[in-house]
Amino acid sequence: MSKTERMARRYVVRGRVQGVGYRYFARDRALELGVTGWVRNRDDGTVEALACGTAAQLDAFSGYLHQGPRFGEVRGVEQQEAALLQSDGFSIR
Repeated sequence: MSKTERMARRYVVRGRVQGVGYRYFARDRALELGVTGWVRNRDDGTVEALACGTAAQLDAFSGYLHQGPRFGEVRGVEQQEAALLQSDGFSIR
């Protein structure tokens, strides 16, 4: 895989990640990195994100997801490869 080849990853973030600005934090970091995709709250209290970018961009995005916003508390991040999504930006769902 080349350094510029785009790929996609799905993330599920556990912890105190709803009601603390986590989705906005994730969107802002994605836009800074040039990552496309989306982020949403799930009914079980987790946050899910689908992100598309180069391996380096997604590695950096994953690092931010592990960090989370100031008032959040990330207890775990699961990630798996996903189908590439055709998207122009990064949205909150």
